[in-house]
Amino acid sequence: MAQHLNAATLLEFAHAAQQHPRATEPCECTRTPLEGWQSQPLSLDETLFNEIGTLMREDDPEPSFSEYLPDKTTYWSTDAPIAPLYFPYNRCGVWQCSLCGRLYLRYVEGGGYFVDRRIRAVSAELIADVPLPE
Repeated sequence: MAQHLNAATLLEFAHAAQQHPRATEPCECTRTPLEGWQSQPLSLDETLFNEIGTLMREDDPEPSFSEYLPDKTTYWSTDAPIAPLYFPYNRCGVWQCSLCGRLYLRYVEGGGYFVDRRIRAVSAELIADVPLPE
């Protein structure tokens, strides 16, 4: 299993990714806007990505389905916080583009009759270290 990243570690990786020399340039991974959750585009070249960690805790076999969506944000909002202890972040792998260094969160959304691979770009400004309610 990949290295577990908590909110503080994810924030460190996000800041480092934003300092990558090519982080502000167009890249293969930025053809489709991914600031909010999206179904993973079929055109996205998965070989560009390296998994650098996971937000899934090894000691938590059934992560919470609680969502953290303050200020009328929704799951699909581009400004929704990235709260690692909350759904869907607590089921995500953290991936980095090998060309530009940008970070992405990826997970598989599953329902009764479908499976949808979802992806969202990581923005350091949106990472929120929020505890789950007791």
